[in-house]
Amino acid sequence: MATGAYGISFGAIALAGGLDFWQTMALSLLMFTGGSQFGLVGVIAGGGAPIAGAATAIMLGARNALYGLRLSELLDVRGGKRLLAAQLVIDESTAMSIGRDSDRAARLGFYATGIGVFVCWNLGTAVGLVGASWLSDPSLLGLDAAAPAAFLALLAPRLRGREAWAVALAAAVVALIVVPLVPVGVPVLIAALVGVIAGLLPGRPAGTNDPADSDGPDHDGNDGGAADTRRHDGGEVDGRAEPGGA
Repeated sequence: MATGAYGISFGAIALAGGLDFWQTMALSLLMFTGGSQFGLVGVIAGGGAPIAGAATAIMLGARNALYGLRLSELLDVRGGKRLLAAQLVIDESTAMSIGRDSDRAARLGFYATGIGVFVCWNLGTAVGLVGASWLSDPSLLGLDAAAPAAFLALLAPRLRGREAWAVALAAAVVALIVVPLVPVGVPVLIAALVGVIAGLLPGRPAGTNDPADSDGPDHDGNDGGAADTRRHDGGEVDGRAEPGGA
């Protein structure tokens, strides 16, 4: 049901963005990946070149290729069935197949979820198109803001930790800077490039602590908050032998 509702919003947004009924339905039937479809429509609706929209859609859907690598052994399909199964490789079907107790349960989860989402998504797209077509001007609903809102909803769960936030903010700043300098749709690609570069940079060496996590020097000048060594039976104080110890 949630997927159908999401499909309704896509159908209405696509129509408001300038696509016709058959173009929008072709996207849902053939592309069948919500994030990529919203990305393509968002760029085109903003006046961007179709090639920029296509590039955005490809980058957003690249994760499905990684899903396919994992699922190819699990599903064990050949020939034409392999092409049909590839069409159903999405976030939901992958999540419902990986980690099952048996291969049979994994395949059942994959196909049941994939087919169910496919049907609901396309029916929702059609309903959204028909509903929006009854309006004299669908753009009056302000649906142009729904695509960016959908992207933020997809992005928010992935912003965990300071590094993720830093990369996201850096990409956003770069995109805003280049907006007046490049065609519509290209800032999104440049922002994605910032994320790719950040991912290729070497990470912090293992075992290296953040300075903020350090306790700092203690009152006696010992680094790292080390506790003073008190007098023990060995006659040592602060690691030095005390005369007359023992």
